Amino acid sequence: MILPPIYGAIQTCKDGLEVRYVWSFLGLAAVGIGSWSFHMTLQYEMQLLDELPMIYSCCVFVYCLYECFKQERAVNYLSITLFETLHALICTKVNKCINILSVLCRVHPWLRALGFTSLSIFLLGFVLWNIDNIFCDSLRATRQQLPPVVGAVTQLHAWWHILTGLGSYLHILLSLQIRSTYLKHRPKVKFLCGVWPMLHIESQKAC
Repeated sequence: MILPPIYGAIQTCKDGLEVRYVWSFLGLAAVGIGSWSFHMTLQYEMQLLDELPMIYSCCVFVYCLYECFKQERAVNYLSITLFETLHALICTKVNKCINILSVLCRVHPWLRALGFTSLSIFLLGFVLWNIDNIFCDSLRATRQQLPPVVGAVTQLHAWWHILTGLGSYLHILLSLQIRSTYLKHRPKVKFLCGVWPMLHIESQKAC
């Protein structure tokens, strides 16, 4: 997941939205670059480039969701410091964000589809990753008996990267949509080439 979040960051700049969402997209792109570098080289330094951006980009994701209902252009430096230095204690913020999402889905039912899709895709990737970890030897032996094409599409670790990347991307769209709605913009999810979801702001302010 490299090019789509870069395009998302550019589109976010064009729409004049807050810079933290640009960093969300760029953080996801950094995870994609780090993951690609690590799996191409299997070097320790590249492993750090893979895993550290995951931690920090997750902090940015949660921070964006947590700040959805603050005044425009407001920056909570205390929250930034807490999220970046005490990410191990982030569970309380995650719980509050889950509560926020729960309320939003009741007030704005049209957010449910994007929210549940994002969460479901991410969790599916997480489940496949665990299956691959637990049954690695058995899956590898079975894969060797399958045709090459079938064996390639049964690489559950690869699906973990694809699905969690897509789930994270959709989460950013959800966060952007919530924030834009709060600021009285008119966000709308459109599909690039009829396939890839993108968030577009139809006008800066509702009449």
